[in-house]
Amino acid sequence: MKMFAKTSLAEFLGDRVVYRNLEPADERLPGLKSLNTPGDLEATHIPRKTEPEYSRVVIQILKEAQVQRGVSNEINRLIYLGDTRLLDGTAFSNLCIAADWPGLAFIGAENSQAEKIDILSQAPGQTVYLANRWAALCTFTDFAAHNGFPVDESTVVVIDIDKTALGGRGRNSQVIDQARLLAVQDTVAGLLGDSFDPAAFKVAYDTLNQPKFHPFTTDNQDYLAYTCLMLGSSLFNFGQVVNEITSGKLVSFNQFIDEVNAQKKSLPSDLAEIHNEIYAYVRAGDPTPFKLFRRNEYLRTIGCFGSLPDTAPVEEMVEKEILITEEVRQAALAWKSQGALLFGLSDKPDEAATPTPELASAGYQPIHRASTHSVGETISRPL
Repeated sequence: MKMFAKTSLAEFLGDRVVYRNLEPADERLPGLKSLNTPGDLEATHIPRKTEPEYSRVVIQILKEAQVQRGVSNEINRLIYLGDTRLLDGTAFSNLCIAADWPGLAFIGAENSQAEKIDILSQAPGQTVYLANRWAALCTFTDFAAHNGFPVDESTVVVIDIDKTALGGRGRNSQVIDQARLLAVQDTVAGLLGDSFDPAAFKVAYDTLNQPKFHPFTTDNQDYLAYTCLMLGSSLFNFGQVVNEITSGKLVSFNQFIDEVNAQKKSLPSDLAEIHNEIYAYVRAGDPTPFKLFRRNEYLRTIGCFGSLPDTAPVEEMVEKEILITEEVRQAALAWKSQGALLFGLSDKPDEAATPTPELASAGYQPIHRASTHSVGETISRPL
């Protein structure tokens, strides 16, 4: 691999990006709050990426983006780039179904096995191209061209941001995970002060972050961070909480935070204050209730963008920076030059992806506009 450029996702996406709140960074485009959301969504509910409602909202945004860029053709086909077979495959399928578009998806994630490509017909009109090398995007573009899937002004290219365009899974994704872990640790340590036990925190975080505990945490890092904070406060015993989850006595995070609320008078005043804030957000249906943690995640994440000199070894960049996946960048730039509409999706909470007004005034950028190095395989021919 080599370093190709120092740039940002805005090079090919501009501000056509949505984070978890489904409010486009391009303020000219409608978002969840202004759209008449289909179905009977509750006013406070923000659909997640794999929910059909999410795709219906995204499609309305995409259609408006097509109009605003002054293209007369309607969108009639979809290319989707992602990194997980289940989550991105489901989001891709939902988009195709809701819009009645034929679609072609590339799902990439590097591993140490021999290079492999699987081509699956997920449903009529939906083809998924699974690859264990990001460099396979080169053959994916050939596959599209040779199978009657032209890329032009009628094509929309939807690009997953997290661990696809940024921090490619299997290559550079561990830096994203490490930044988030450090943000949880920063937050818990800062609130617990001298009573913070790093070893006990690591055991709690590593245990509850496992998939078998996802029914409890719903794989929500805010819930996990809050649980680690309360365990560190000694209000609950770690072993007892784990036993209650595995035995089915403690079935949900909402049950846990309700139990904390019933005992909050036993908490120190500063922890009671942060509990009250988080509890109010949870009751209001906010999927990212631990705002302090997410602001710390933004700082940790943005600190990994372009932090090394251009002359640093690529191996060091892969280990320490959050990088643009060069193969995604080259494919995106090629498709953009062919007239396609490009749009970025991120399930990262807005609070973890964009600066506060104070930080923005100091020059901080949202992650899709932050400059970092683009690293990937040497591509011997143009896409």
